[in-house]
Amino acid sequence: MHIAPYDNRNAPLVDVDDATVPLNYFNIVKLTKDRSFTYQVPGYETCIVPATGLIDVSVEGFSAEGIGGRGIDVWDGEPEGVYVPSGASATMVCTSETAEVFVAGARFDGVLDPFAVRSDELDLVQYGSDDTKTHRKIKHILGQKQHDKVGRLLVSELFTVGAGGWSGFPSHKHDTDRLPVETRHDETYNFRFRPNHGSGVQMLQREDGKPGDAYHIVDGSTICLDNGYHPCCVLPGYEMYYFTILGGLSQRPLVQFFQPSHADQIETIPGIKDMIAKFK
Repeated sequence: MHIAPYDNRNAPLVDVDDATVPLNYFNIVKLTKDRSFTYQVPGYETCIVPATGLIDVSVEGFSAEGIGGRGIDVWDGEPEGVYVPSGASATMVCTSETAEVFVAGARFDGVLDPFAVRSDELDLVQYGSDDTKTHRKIKHILGQKQHDKVGRLLVSELFTVGAGGWSGFPSHKHDTDRLPVETRHDETYNFRFRPNHGSGVQMLQREDGKPGDAYHIVDGSTICLDNGYHPCCVLPGYEMYYFTILGGLSQRPLVQFFQPSHADQIETIPGIKDMIAKFK
C-alpha cells in the first residue's frame, strides 16, 4: 500500500492494528523550537529518530539530550535514536529551529528499558556495486548491536550509493513464519530523494512468475508491505533514502526468502551476504 505525502499534523500514518501492517507503527512529528510532543503506544515498542533537527527526549525518568542534529535533510549527518519501551510515555522537545522526527514501532508485549543510540553506536553496512546497479549503504539504528535490548523492532536507514539503481534486490519476501527459511516481518518505509523532485518505483510481486504491482514513490512517500517480493529503484541522476521499520511476529531476527527466479544473483552482488546477516 502506498500512502502519498500529506500533512499528518503529528497523527500516526500507520496506527496500531493497521489493516495492512498490524505489526508496525509509524508517525512523523514536526516541531518548532521549544515545542513538545508526548505520545504513548500500548502494546508497541517504539524508536524516536530525528530525520532533521535536534531534540531532547524523556521517557518516564530516563532522559537523553541533544538527539539528532542533522541539518537540511537526511544526508546531512548521522542518525541517532531513543528506544521507548512498550506502553511507556515519551516526550520530545525541539531544541533547534525546527525538527522532523520519525517514530517507528513494532508490536511487543514485553517491557524493556529505554536507551539512546548515538551516532558512534550505529551498525554500518555497505554492499553491492555500481556494476550490478545495487550499491547501497545501511545505517542500523536498532540493529544487531541492540539485539538483547529490544523485543521485535528493527529500525534502519537505507541509502542508494550514487545516482540511480536498485535496492531490495534480489527480490525477497518475509511474510510467513516458517523457520528456518523465512520469518513474518511486517515492513514500512518512508522515502526521501535528493534532489527532492526525484522519484522511484516500489515493486510488489505477490507470486513468483506472475505480474505484480508497482507504485510511483516520491519524496515523503510511505509504503506498507504485508506480503510479496518487493524490490525498489530510483531514477537515474537521483539519490534515494528510505527509513525502514521491521516488526517481527515471533522473533526479532529477520529471515528473508529470496525469490527463486532471482536467488542466484545473491552470488553475484558483493557483500550481500554480510548485509543479510546484519538484520538480527
